[in-house]
This record gives sequence, structure tokens and C-alpha cells, in this order.
Amino acid sequence: MFRDRPVSFVRRSGRMSDGQERAWAELSDRYVLTVPRDVAATSVARGAFVDPVAVWGRDAPLVVEIGSGQGHAIVHAATTRPDVDFLAVEVFRAGLARTMRDVATAGATNVRMAEANAPEALEHLLPAGSVDELWLFFPDPWHKNKHTKRRLVQPDFPPLAARALRPGGVLRMATDWEDYALQMRAVLDDDDAFVRDFEGEWAPRYDGRVLTAFEQKGRRAGRDIRDLTYVRREG
Repeated sequence: MFRDRPVSFVRRSGRMSDGQERAWAELSDRYVLTVPRDVAATSVARGAFVDPVAVWGRDAPLVVEIGSGQGHAIVHAATTRPDVDFLAVEVFRAGLARTMRDVATAGATNVRMAEANAPEALEHLLPAGSVDELWLFFPDPWHKNKHTKRRLVQPDFPPLAARALRPGGVLRMATDWEDYALQMRAVLDDDDAFVRDFEGEWAPRYDGRVLTAFEQKGRRAGRDIRDLTYVRREG
């Protein structure tokens, strides 16, 4: 009721576990960005803005993962690439609580999190041209025909991604649903701000992506994993 387009998630009110509650209470001040809100709980107000140099205390490459889930991919990446800063964007607080617990256990200091709807974060929260890599791994496929309008990668997604990415920045995507992979490829191929960074039908698997529960679930179900990699054009 508060947005002019369907969101790519259903906001669930299920309670967090006791461990997740403790992690949120003890660690959220350290890891979670303060996001000015519009009306909806995970919205980002127009005019909201974060300064990456101020947030991380240094000028370093920035990787943003949309829909970070329980944080497996971003925690692994952050611990193996300490020279890079990472931002996890997720709407589900339980996933963020699990992520910050694992980040703290690993001793990583280069991760921050935003409890926010991804399109609004790309449009309002991140400075234009501030992101070096944007990751979208195994987003909700909304595989029923009546629900596909909720998919994140629609024609209005590339302009938001292009705004956040620096020229030459990389958009990495992966899904185990073939029809969504075809939709992603068609949408990005049709946008002048991006150019393919792969030959043939699909990109090779990104070796910086740790094997997550979502990917394993897709494999067990007999679905092929399809990667796509695009580069933000100069200018």
C-alpha cells in the first residue's frame, strides 16, 4: 500500500531465535547502517545518503550484495578480501542477525549491513558511481506466472544498478531458475548502460561465490545454475 510497484519480497513477521535476538541487540549498532525511512518499514527515504569513506573509515573498493540472506557469500568474501568493503542489503532481520554474528566471529571489520528494500537502496542510499561490484545471487524467482511481476530484475532495475555502479563496475547475477535467467539476460541485454562480460549463452561460474544453501538446493532439485556478468559502460 506504500509503494507504486510490487516489491520482490513478502515481509514476514516471524520471530527471531534467541541467538539472533542476542546478536541483533549486541551487534547491530556496530554493523547496521541507520537508514532514514519513508512510510514502509524497509523503505529508504528520498535524500537518504551514506558516505562510504565515512562509514568504513577508508577509501576502498565497495561490493554490494542485494538479498544477502544469511550472509554466507558476503562473509566468505569479506574474510578473504580484507582490502575490499562490503555492504549486505537485506529485508529480513533474522538473516542480518545471522550475518553479523558470523562477521563478528570471523573478526571481519569490512562489512556493514542495510535493512532495506534493494531498489530504494540503489536509488537513494548509495552515492551515484560509488559501487565497484553489485551482486544478485539467487534472488526469489517468484516462479508462479501470477507472481513474476514481483521479480527484482525488470526493465526498471538496470537504471538503478547503473546509477549505483561506477563506469566499468561489474554486475554479477546467478539463478537456478532457467526462465528467470532468460529474463535477466533479456533485460540487461536491452539496456544501453550495460554490456556483456561473457561469451556464449552464460557467464562462467563466479569463483568468488561460495557454495550456499540456495545453490545446493537448486542442484539437488536438478536445476542448472546460470551466471550472468555485465559491465557498466563508460559515460
